[in-house]
Amino acid sequence: MILKKLFSFLLIVSIFSLQGQRKKTDTLYVYEKVIVHDTIYLEKSLKRKSNDIVQPSLSVKEKEIKNRSLTLKNKDPKTQNLYAGFQYGIGIGIGLKNSSWAKELSNKKQSGENLEIWVSKNILTPSLSLLLAANIYRWNSTFDLDGNKEDTFLNGYYFTQDRQPLLFQTFNNKHFEYVLRLEIGYEWKNFRPFAGFLVNRSIYKMQFLVPENNVLDKLDDFKSNQNNYGFTFGIQYKFFKRFLVSLDYQYYKMKNLSLKNSSFDFDIFKANNTFAERKLTLGLSYILSK
Repeated sequence: MILKKLFSFLLIVSIFSLQGQRKKTDTLYVYEKVIVHDTIYLEKSLKRKSNDIVQPSLSVKEKEIKNRSLTLKNKDPKTQNLYAGFQYGIGIGIGLKNSSWAKELSNKKQSGENLEIWVSKNILTPSLSLLLAANIYRWNSTFDLDGNKEDTFLNGYYFTQDRQPLLFQTFNNKHFEYVLRLEIGYEWKNFRPFAGFLVNRSIYKMQFLVPENNVLDKLDDFKSNQNNYGFTFGIQYKFFKRFLVSLDYQYYKMKNLSLKNSSFDFDIFKANNTFAERKLTLGLSYILSK
């Protein structure tokens, strides 16, 4: 009996507890989100004149930028490749020359000076270059034959093909020489050995008295005018970035050397002759290109 009453009591208590839980109100918590904004202050610039400060205008800067952009657009890659490895310069030098035809007159070697202009272009690789140079030499005389002052083996009268008389006056080996060289060289560090071909013209001059109005009283020149061919080789050394010092050897043959005058059919040298000339030149060049 007691157990029944206890069970009934617990049942009633549990029913009331369940109803109490259902009717219980949930608590809602609300949080406030605070947003902090930075404050931005705007300041007006004051117009103030100052003699010490120079402010460039914006329009000038824009113009400079536009000009630069135009310059970059105008660059042509083909033009840049054309002038890549291209150099040019000038040079001076001194040298010694030995001519086989003049040995009977003098055993001395001729001394001389020269001026040079040259251009070069890299080919295949930056170390390999092709050079074209033009030289003008002035060679000093090693002998002097003067028919009016001394008895030389050339003194006397000579006759042209149409029997006009010529009287020998003077002859020496002082002369100008013009040389055009085409060389190929290989640059290793600051050294550049080279070799090539050349075309030479040496202007020798002999003077005769020639007839004018049937009177032998006009002084006229007989000159050499043929081209000679040969070879050259040597070495260059570069220093101070723009200077080149070179040692150059040249050799060429003078075939059928003749001294002629356009007004007279006469040649004092025998036909079918061949002479050799050799020279050694020490030169200094300056590179003009950037």
